[in-house]
Amino acid sequence: MDEIVDAVFAIRCRSLPVDHAYALSAAIQAALPWFAGEPRAGLHTVHGAASGAGWQRPEGEDAQLQLSRRTRLVLRLPERRLQDAAALTGRTLEVAGFPMHVGAQSPRPLPRIASLFSRGVLLEGAGREEDFLAAAARELGALGIAAGALLCGREATLATPQRTYRTRSLMVKVATPAQSLALQRHGLGEERKLGCGLFIPHKDVADLRGASQPRDGWED
Repeated sequence: MDEIVDAVFAIRCRSLPVDHAYALSAAIQAALPWFAGEPRAGLHTVHGAASGAGWQRPEGEDAQLQLSRRTRLVLRLPERRLQDAAALTGRTLEVAGFPMHVGAQSPRPLPRIASLFSRGVLLEGAGREEDFLAAAARELGALGIAAGALLCGREATLATPQRTYRTRSLMVKVATPAQSLALQRHGLGEERKLGCGLFIPHKDVADLRGASQPRDGWED
């Protein structure tokens, strides 16, 4: 089985719309024609600098993210696709009218960490919080993952020309390193190319309502 890694690119981009997932995905697919058809590829949407207890999503229809020099573009890919993805280096992507110059790529292995977080999981037909958690638990069970904690947080909208999706953030605490890697490799729900269902290390609970800080990692 192909190893899954994150391809991390330095970028120069002053700002992006908050809801930029579709535009960024389209720009990536135009530059990398194979990306759309790669079943194990996903796109991490871009997020601004943390403020207060964590990242705060700007509000308003025309809200923009102000990006720093440390902001990165990250693709989740099979390791064999890293060389193909390097074709982004040196290109300037047009993302909803905002130029994004892409710099050097560096691979980042997936961490073996107990607490994982997705900023947006799309589970069709699970609008209510209890339905969302039940659907997430079913999908985790199908992957052989028993969540020690499962907490959902804020809703967000994701617009495409075809429709508007509603996603929820989700924190999952798993029992073993193997389960952690399985969840990061597979993801949860739908629309990986729009940044949905991809998990990263859980560092804070800014997007979760009333959740306590879990312990990351395992004791040696």
